[in-house]
Amino acid sequence: MWKLIARLGLMACLGVTAAPALAAKAESVDYRQGDTLLEGYVAYPEQGGKHPAVLIVHDWTGVGDYVKGRARQLADLGYVAFAVDVYGKGVRPADGPEAGRVSAIYKNDRALLRARLKSGYDWLMQQPQVDTHRIAAMGYCFGGLAALELARSGAPIVGTVSFHGELSNPKPDDARNIKGKVLVLHGALDPFVKAEQVAAFQSEMNAAGVDYQFITYSGAVHSFTKPAAGNDISKGQAYNATADRRSFEAMKTFLHEVMQ
Repeated sequence: MWKLIARLGLMACLGVTAAPALAAKAESVDYRQGDTLLEGYVAYPEQGGKHPAVLIVHDWTGVGDYVKGRARQLADLGYVAFAVDVYGKGVRPADGPEAGRVSAIYKNDRALLRARLKSGYDWLMQQPQVDTHRIAAMGYCFGGLAALELARSGAPIVGTVSFHGELSNPKPDDARNIKGKVLVLHGALDPFVKAEQVAAFQSEMNAAGVDYQFITYSGAVHSFTKPAAGNDISKGQAYNATADRRSFEAMKTFLHEVMQ
């Protein structure tokens, strides 16, 4: 009973207004990229059989409670949800300078980032519960950048969602490799993703002929879906309940469209 109450409380924080059925199973899983041991987190829907799947990329602090909660949330919606590990098992930097240092390794080495993402994608493809023709990717902050990088690598995913993600791309022509649709959910006041980066991203998508949507939420800064970010927008990152709710609904509509 207490587990159910705690779960419903988490769903309320994540913007879910109705209580869905609980996921049948959620667990941490070990897998590898080369010699590096990684630890992801997977959640499965209640019903048996094959399901569409979503690969989720964590923010700059690594696989933690927030992204695990999002995985369970997606499983409740009927998706196999796999939170991939970019950093490596046990590498879970604290928010702030440490997380900035670790995430910069992968922002500056897109080939390594893509290799880590591909290992997670390959693991997901091997799961018997997954409909391998219906896989999407999404991510938060650093994870938004990473999800877009997976799409730019040419991975056969049907859709990509970025929540308050960085939009930089050292190789704009790689957008031509994107095979699915793209949804970017962006805070209008985000000081870390400036107007020129937004313009460059849109130019990149337009030049490549990508089917994309770019939704901007007024009053929202970075990390607007994360309750732990607090409510002081002067810090540049803060929770915004309205943007959280609206972006979650936009994501649901988008996933429903691309998974058909």
